[in-house]
Amino acid sequence: MRTSHVYILTNKNHTVLYVGVTSDLVKRIGQHKTKFYKGFTSRYNCDHLVYYQPFSDIRDAIMYEKKLKAGNRANKEKLINEMNPEWKDLAEEWKFN
Repeated sequence: MRTSHVYILTNKNHTVLYVGVTSDLVKRIGQHKTKFYKGFTSRYNCDHLVYYQPFSDIRDAIMYEKKLKAGNRANKEKLINEMNPEWKDLAEEWKFN
């Protein structure tokens, strides 16, 4: 079974947060960085990966994504600060085509 991920992206000024779920984190983040799909993340320049959580079951990942989306910004910031207190782009060293 594939590992799925719930992730949070932000823009360079950290003014916008985007929560997503994927079964291929590296590919999906590459799509965000290249603005492959036109939508919320491309419009607001959300391409900095600041948080991710792996799941062995996609259904659990989807449930967690919905919980995060329904929550407030303070809860998302708390998760980010626990994993990544400097809000560094966790994908900055990954190679994207």
